Amino acid sequence: MDQVVIAGAGPVGLFLACELSLAGIPVLVLERLENPRTPLKANFMGGRGVNLPSVEAFYRRGMLDDLRAAALGWIDVAQQQGLKTPTSRFAGHFAGITLDANKIDFPDDPYVLKGPAFAGALVSLEALEALLARRALQLGAEIRYGTPLTSFTQNDQGVSIQAGNETFEAQWLVGCDGGRSTVRKLAGFEFIGTDPELTGTIATVDLADPDKLLPGWILSPRGLYVNGPGPGRIGIVEFDGAPAGRDTAVTLEDVQGALRRVSGTDVTIRTLHIATRYTDHARQATTYRNGRVLLAGDAAHVHSPFGGQGLNLGIGDAMNLGWKLAAIIQGWAPAGLLDSYTAERHPIAAWVLDWTRAQIAVMRPTPHAQAMQSVVRDLIDTPAGASYFAQKIAGTWLRYNLPGDHPLTGRSAPDFEFEDGTRLGALLNNGKPLLLDFRNAVVKPKDALGLTALIIRPDGFVAWATDNEPTPEVLAEQWGKLSSLPYSDISSPYRTSPSRP
Repeated sequence: MDQVVIAGAGPVGLFLACELSLAGIPVLVLERLENPRTPLKANFMGGRGVNLPSVEAFYRRGMLDDLRAAALGWIDVAQQQGLKTPTSRFAGHFAGITLDANKIDFPDDPYVLKGPAFAGALVSLEALEALLARRALQLGAEIRYGTPLTSFTQNDQGVSIQAGNETFEAQWLVGCDGGRSTVRKLAGFEFIGTDPELTGTIATVDLADPDKLLPGWILSPRGLYVNGPGPGRIGIVEFDGAPAGRDTAVTLEDVQGALRRVSGTDVTIRTLHIATRYTDHARQATTYRNGRVLLAGDAAHVHSPFGGQGLNLGIGDAMNLGWKLAAIIQGWAPAGLLDSYTAERHPIAAWVLDWTRAQIAVMRPTPHAQAMQSVVRDLIDTPAGASYFAQKIAGTWLRYNLPGDHPLTGRSAPDFEFEDGTRLGALLNNGKPLLLDFRNAVVKPKDALGLTALIIRPDGFVAWATDNEPTPEVLAEQWGKLSSLPYSDISSPYRTSPSRP
């Protein structure tokens, strides 16, 4: 019996497979496609933004160099801050209104240490899936392509899964199979939200007269078009409701007509290489768990691609769920740990859905929306406004509502650098929780930020922290809230946790 079956070999399913396999959990990934590589996932056509929390996730699992090698573009935020140029530098957008990096100045945060993962990236889905598939296989996961899940039944002991002509038995099933998730539908999850208002098109084309289009994100009285990034990459948004058929072929005439209507020009497309449609329906499962069936990524929440939050939201789901599900299977989790997956991740996705809805509201080609556009432009043109929007896009606001009074509790752990040159990120490569007691450590951090001790979850978030002098009894009590493993005097020079099963 495979202890976990994952439906879907996209980035979320593969990242989750890596997390579980790292903990020694047998994992089978079922992917409906025979060949996951498609032109829609390659190069700039398949480009997706990777924000700071996602880069941290790769860093904490020893995959930062692989992510850098796969990236179409990379921004070391720490190096970019304070770098002023005579012209504006693109730093993202809100509703098609671009942010100038020259105006962004993240406020000083006493609990941020800007290490190698203080960065953002643009990565193609093809490269990301290849990277994660290699790592999952190296860790012992099994991936079956061309094996679509068709049905399953569950009881208190496990899940019986039908895929193709085979039946697979598992303790747990996780649906990472996209916005039209078969797992979600068969399990009967409630999926609520708002209906679409627009038709979006992304295409790679050759233009006969490219000078007729402005570069970048261009809002018009009829919608929006995007010229770039990458040669010939065009995006178009029309507020005409949902597309008649998302799966029907997109023709050259379709793209050219939409582009002319939105741009207000007679631009001519000479060649259409590839195109796809999307819309802005925004829905979220009311819970991410139904018995022994769980959801992650687009299977749990869908929204428009504006803001580039979808991939990052899914990576965060996988990072949060992976160690918790492994802890349940291995028996070292405290009671209720798996229920905290929905409790922690559901509000994050709800915020993302509203963030994308807000952008749609501002982009509408109506007098009221255009009035809001003017206000947002004024805000984004100020250092405070640009910094606010940049922080939201970058994901630096992310925090879980965990019990405790310390301001670091629930936040991503600072990337401490120790006196021997080791950084905290490397100590999390094994996916285990950490207890750091800086008073008694043999190798101390170069800057402890005033902290005396903290407990860090396997996903890198702080479960507990203090600036005071905790007794061994306090450390044991706080450790027990995270793990049922007995607390003991830890001999590691960095004060890491005992080995778990």
